[in-house]
Amino acid sequence: MAFVLLQAVNGLAFASLLFLVSIGFSLIYGLMRIMNVAHGSFYVLGAFVGLTTLTWTGSFLLAVIAGGIAVALLGVGLEKLLLSRFHGAEEKQVLLTLPLWFMLDDVWLWIWGGYPKRLPAPEIFQGPMTLFGVTFPANRLLLMIMGLVVAMSMWVLIEKTKIGAIIRAGADNEEIARAMGINVGKAFIFAFALGSFLVGIAGVLGGPMMGVETSLSSILLPLVLVVVIVGGLGTLKGAVAGSLFVGLLDTFGKALFPELSYFVLFVPMALVLAIRPRGLFGRA
Repeated sequence: MAFVLLQAVNGLAFASLLFLVSIGFSLIYGLMRIMNVAHGSFYVLGAFVGLTTLTWTGSFLLAVIAGGIAVALLGVGLEKLLLSRFHGAEEKQVLLTLPLWFMLDDVWLWIWGGYPKRLPAPEIFQGPMTLFGVTFPANRLLLMIMGLVVAMSMWVLIEKTKIGAIIRAGADNEEIARAMGINVGKAFIFAFALGSFLVGIAGVLGGPMMGVETSLSSILLPLVLVVVIVGGLGTLKGAVAGSLFVGLLDTFGKALFPELSYFVLFVPMALVLAIRPRGLFGRA
């Protein structure tokens, strides 16, 4: 029983991290139809900027804010300079952002080096903690709390605010939204900045559990793609469901069947897609 509870905690923490990364990807694609496969490099930049800020200031909060802002600025800059030229052309976006992913990883490698680094959690979340007789690293709790806070905040933003209504209108039918006088262009910039900011803070929040190294971009991106494919692109519910699906399956799969961990993850994914080709909450 203790083994199951421990792996459940680890799985929920990993699911929270995947949610923080995938909700930005899903939001950007759902509204802007931009397939940014350099999304993993955005995560790595957030982690490194957060680590540098924490080293200079000693403040984890400032590290989270700095990581998010740095990635948001990078995302908006790339969208304005490059990605906006290929709006709706997903094949060209992939061909553009794939080499961009490799180039950005090389830049981060040049600036921060290739050795894995440790990003310490806030003091209150350092060391072990015990819950229901199970002892686990306290930084797992930090990830779960932040995942819940971001999920609730995103729900309020998308469902209860004017900018959320604009985002939903642009995602459902961009042409009609423009015809009604909605400034979809500003909504695009806001969505890309917000999605990039979220993956930036994910890099900092995930640092205590995952460490900080350039190779994380290639480790996380396939899992994020599974999250958004299973959950359904462009939906908050899909990002939550897909993250739980991948986080728990990946954790239990590696613990129980380490030599078959990808089999344990991708076979259920194939079964879900056989029943729901657009994902659990995907829209037509």
